[in-house]
Amino acid sequence: MSDTSDIRTPAQIEADIKRRRETLAETLDEIGVRVHPKTIVGDAKAKVVASVDNSLGRVYVGANRIISDVKGQLVREDGAPRLERIVPVALVAVGLVGLMTVSSRRRKG
Repeated sequence: MSDTSDIRTPAQIEADIKRRRETLAETLDEIGVRVHPKTIVGDAKAKVVASVDNSLGRVYVGANRIISDVKGQLVREDGAPRLERIVPVALVAVGLVGLMTVSSRRRKG
């Protein structure tokens, strides 16, 4: 007994070949687009932009956390300033500015 389901007509074979050629042409076109220098450069730029955006986002979150921590140290929960902490910080800042001023004057003179 022979299996007749494998027998195809020449027209069916030609139609199958035509479909496969079209599929192959589409695949080759897609490969051509993927390996084109403009596509490669565009993909590289997109990766860099995404990386920079991600890095800036982490920096922003970190800076926001530091600012919140500092604010928590210098301001009470009710919003009133904590003078017992602000005054020493201000004195240290004024002292550092004074030292930098004296130091720069000595270098010039």
